[in-house]
Amino acid sequence: MAVVPTLSGSRRVRRTPYSDRVEACGVKAYTVYNHMLLATVFRSLDEDYQHLCENVQIWDVSCERQVEIIGPDAAKLVQLMTCRDLSKAKYGQCFYAPLVDENGGMVNDPIILKLGEDRFWLSIADSDVLLWAKGLASGRGLDVKVFEPEVFPLAVQGPMAEEVMARVFGSEVRDIKFFRFAELFFQNHGLIIARSGWSRQGGFEIYLDNPELALDLWDLIWETGKGFNIFAGCPNAIERVEGGLLSYGNDMSSENTPYECGLGKYVNLDADIDFVGREALAVSREQGLSRKICNIRFDVNLDTTVLEAWNVYSVDGEKIGYVSSGCNSKKFGGFIAIAMLDHKFWTSGTFVMVQTPRGDLKGRVTNFPFD
Repeated sequence: MAVVPTLSGSRRVRRTPYSDRVEACGVKAYTVYNHMLLATVFRSLDEDYQHLCENVQIWDVSCERQVEIIGPDAAKLVQLMTCRDLSKAKYGQCFYAPLVDENGGMVNDPIILKLGEDRFWLSIADSDVLLWAKGLASGRGLDVKVFEPEVFPLAVQGPMAEEVMARVFGSEVRDIKFFRFAELFFQNHGLIIARSGWSRQGGFEIYLDNPELALDLWDLIWETGKGFNIFAGCPNAIERVEGGLLSYGNDMSSENTPYECGLGKYVNLDADIDFVGREALAVSREQGLSRKICNIRFDVNLDTTVLEAWNVYSVDGEKIGYVSSGCNSKKFGGFIAIAMLDHKFWTSGTFVMVQTPRGDLKGRVTNFPFD
């Protein structure tokens, strides 16, 4: 019998203020995300998926680290980092905003929260944005402070999330619109709460900035949620791939531009803004795309996961791209995948061959997200 490897703990891989509760709920697997533990499975991938789609879950997403930028030049620095126009951003808004480097490559795709005229949080995916922000601030001589605050997000996700949250924080929760946030109170402590989260099932993210309240907050949500069949959960790979939610580090990296990732609507080249990579993205837009994110569907299930990229070939044997993520899907009746493909093979219905750990399989290209 093969030995199943385990993840060795250390101070470099940080626990969270909620870790004791996560482990009490029977977490079966972790990954490391922004140098911090992130649960990946509780019961099974399929069971967690079904429960998320029908009920409500509480997620420890402390790994969604915040990069705080504060000071007179805060708005200038944040705009330098992203190709999305933030000139009209207001308090209470959340912005999905690709960060790009000097070549137009993706550095990260955070949610940016404007907390004041000179204060922002960048709620980041898995890459060291703090260092990128510090480097830009230093190199440009900007009057800002850039740091990682003690903020530990907790998500409540699923169709019944609003009912649970309204009972915990009051009916004001219902007034928070999608990708908006408000300050609500827990034990007389103000918390930023946003209607957002890494699922398509609806829900909220609570930005806890006092770790001493973490277990009390978890316990109150848990007790309140018992009447709605609450369970501990985590971002689910099946739900993510079905919903077309890209994962930085899996489906995109600094080798890809926002255009290639299907995020062109967030590249505001026609706006009067200054950002790193503007010239490179202007050239990219003018030249057109040679590859982009697509989906591939298979008519069979595969008992495997995409740990390394799977090569994709045309039916004539030409290498045309790679699969970056995938899962079995009852919703679509087979294995479904996210892939980066050459421009000649984007048309929905095109057949391709994919090298999988279970052998070469024929798949069919579909639009992104799935047809």
